[in-house]
Amino acid sequence: MKKNWLVIAFGAMLIFGGVTWTLQGLDVMQGSAMSGVTLWAVVGPIVAIVGLVLLGVGFARLRRVSR
Repeated sequence: MKKNWLVIAFGAMLIFGGVTWTLQGLDVMQGSAMSGVTLWAVVGPIVAIVGLVLLGVGFARLRRVSR
């Protein structure tokens, strides 16, 4: 059961990081060397989607275990 919470926490961190990278790549968040760089505008959403998948897997496992 502890592993499920680790998967959920890791997924949430990936979502946060992916959104941050996307905003920096799109030059919405300025003040970084990553600001305005197209690479981060592409990598950010991919990382956020991986985080969403991990979050979904973690919650699905948590629901299955709690039954």
